[in-house]
Amino acid sequence: MATKAAAAAAQVALLDELKAAAEKVGMHVREERLLREVGYRVRSGRCRLENDQILFLDRTLPIPAQIDVLIDELAGHSLDEIYLSPVARALVERAAAKEPRDGGREAPRE
Repeated sequence: MATKAAAAAAQVALLDELKAAAEKVGMHVREERLLREVGYRVRSGRCRLENDQILFLDRTLPIPAQIDVLIDELAGHSLDEIYLSPVARALVERAAAKEPRDGGREAPRE
């Protein structure tokens, strides 16, 4: 039992560390209950509101899924000036290595 509690506490600590890193790179992290309706699907992610970068995290997601969202968003930022634990840095660097150079957002023009 103590091992499960320790693993859960480690995940919560990692989540908090990644949220703090996202704030340091200029994203305002908001934990919201993202409602889903028929006809559209809302998911966690970053958006821009005027000059502000907001990262919405669906608080109903399991902690590992929230961690994945944060890792994916942080992978596109330079984190050289931000302290991250070795575990967090390794996860973000691994995600950054998998990401295409253009971020996969735009198709090449012909």
